[in-house]
Amino acid sequence: MIDPQVLGNRVLKNQRHLGKWACREGIQAYRLYDRDIPEFPLAIDRYADWLHVQVFEKKRPLQADDLENIRSELAARLEIPLLQVVIKHRRRQRGLTQYERLGATAPSFSVAERDLRFEVNLSAYLDTGLFLDHRNTRQLVRKHAAQKRFLNLFAYTGSITVYAVAGGAKNSVTVDMSNTYQAWSRRNLALNGLDHPGRHEFVQSDVLGFLQRMHDQGELFDLIVLDPPSFSNSKRMGGTFDVQRDQLALLSDTLRLLTPGGELFFSNNRQGFRLDPGVGNLASVTEITAQTIPIDFKRHTPHRCWLLKKT
Repeated sequence: MIDPQVLGNRVLKNQRHLGKWACREGIQAYRLYDRDIPEFPLAIDRYADWLHVQVFEKKRPLQADDLENIRSELAARLEIPLLQVVIKHRRRQRGLTQYERLGATAPSFSVAERDLRFEVNLSAYLDTGLFLDHRNTRQLVRKHAAQKRFLNLFAYTGSITVYAVAGGAKNSVTVDMSNTYQAWSRRNLALNGLDHPGRHEFVQSDVLGFLQRMHDQGELFDLIVLDPPSFSNSKRMGGTFDVQRDQLALLSDTLRLLTPGGELFFSNNRQGFRLDPGVGNLASVTEITAQTIPIDFKRHTPHRCWLLKKT
């Protein structure tokens, strides 16, 4: 029988430490706990006055009673209403499962990240609308975006587009297969007063087809973000996509759209991913993962990131 107070003690300790940092940075959404204690295989993220608790699968999974006790303990320790502690089971996902609606009804709300705001929903979908581990990546893109023509591929809810536009991108194109998430991207721009008519385009498309169309039309961009899924078997993509297997073709097609001197941020969360040595023949490559992993994600590296420059 597990003792949820052990978890409560650790989470409260983390909250006292990280809460001060988050307050200084103007950040309302951050990771509080990441499998610190083996008996509690959880990732716990705080979104303002809500908690998002992900349960990792293991040989002896936590039982329903255990999870309810954990939920009550977290609510009491952090003084959060019980209904605002959301628990999900994290399982290996394939294809478009991140886009599937879970059927749960909970309100969307916005959280601050530095001087920007983003819409999140902790119950409706598998993901919340904001990838917290890419907080530093977003800030790096912002610093590189001034007066650039910006392209965001596999854009999800467009948070990186918001950062790029806030950083002075002269125009942007945001590409994702999901109309739901494209609408979400538009709302995120509007939430920050950045939805300038005619300057920002949202394209509902599979990325591979989009890249070919842009190449055929001779379109070029100064700054591109490419954050593909680890794997996809979407019918819209005309087959399977595996980021380890298909990275060289994907990066080659993407780099064709960069202006001379342009920059590409490439990241993915595939465990054990190895960058193909052939990428070095396409552009100069620098791994910047150490810069893009935030302080609250240091326990388990959630992604790797490279900056590619076209010479």
